[in-house]
Amino acid sequence: MQYELVTTFEKLDSVCNLAQQQKAVALDTEFVRTRTLSPHLGLIQLYDGHQLVLIDPLAIDDLSPFIALMENTRVVKVLHSCSEDLETFLTAFNTVPTPVFDSQFAASILGLGASLGYAKLVELLCDVSLDKGESRTDWIARPLREAQLSYAANDVLYLLPCYEHLVEKINEAGKLEWVYQEIAQLADKKRSQMPEEFAYMQIKNNWRLSKEQLTVLQALAAWRLATARKKDMALNFVFKEIHLYEAACLMPSSKSGLSQLHGVNPQSIRRYGETIITLISEARDKYAATSESQRLPKVSRLIDVASYKQTLASLKAVSDKIANENNVSPEVIASKKQLNQVLKWYWFDNDETRVLGLKPDVLSGWRAPLFEPHLEKLLGNKPSL
Repeated sequence: MQYELVTTFEKLDSVCNLAQQQKAVALDTEFVRTRTLSPHLGLIQLYDGHQLVLIDPLAIDDLSPFIALMENTRVVKVLHSCSEDLETFLTAFNTVPTPVFDSQFAASILGLGASLGYAKLVELLCDVSLDKGESRTDWIARPLREAQLSYAANDVLYLLPCYEHLVEKINEAGKLEWVYQEIAQLADKKRSQMPEEFAYMQIKNNWRLSKEQLTVLQALAAWRLATARKKDMALNFVFKEIHLYEAACLMPSSKSGLSQLHGVNPQSIRRYGETIITLISEARDKYAATSESQRLPKVSRLIDVASYKQTLASLKAVSDKIANENNVSPEVIASKKQLNQVLKWYWFDNDETRVLGLKPDVLSGWRAPLFEPHLEKLLGNKPSL
């Protein structure tokens, strides 16, 4: 099937009006995210079984017809491994498609493999081999070459046939709501924003720091995240995480002391050195003026909880039992990361899930009724550290 490149509002409006009449449309995005914090949308691919189009968002000022299609709950949006696509849509339009049928997650439910790639799925279900040679394209650059456009078109051309096969099997298994709720939950995660004062919780090895060092790390991590958001820069292009951590460890009081950090970029010192030294000084003063009861608590680790390994094993046994009862692989029900997430939620006063305003995955969506009867018995009593 031949694709059409859409570069005007009038054509976009016509395409989306026709797509609104279909039961399902396949969508994909191409974006650029090298030095930026957020993805920059370069192309939208759409196939509704009748029209295969590539929408150029850089050429069209008003994309409201596409937004209306995304938000039309009567039309299923089919995507594959849609995590980055959701983030891209949120950045570009402040909304996400709904409902979404993610073919990768559906395939995992059906036992076709965990984290199955699109090309492999197409090969399995359509007996077609796709060329991935243009995957490193700069999708913001114009004009796009024919090879790039053809590659992009293929990313949705076979998605609807895959969907038709998968949705039939998923319906037979009675798990269609699992797919929709999984992606709705993922969209909630993408919408959540880490409060800047808690950015230190995402810094590796933060548990090693004293309370004073942690207070410094809190100030530095908050500044880095705020700067990244303001300038749309990837975090490590503001200041590398390892250098942020070392600065909190050493707490230098001068730019010359800051320049002693291993491998630090002199340009970063010139640009941000004074700011960082001031933040360190202010954080240390804050720590000194704060009573012990009001200081940041040291970061807790699950491994330091005496009952952790035993409880994790019990939780894994519950998860495996749920998987067996529902005829799916254990990886579909809960990963080790997801089990650790709920342990932190129950056991710690501060955890990333809570500060993001979310609930653990196993207490959300389709997993909640499967896990809730077991969790209070397993995790009701908070262990001592």
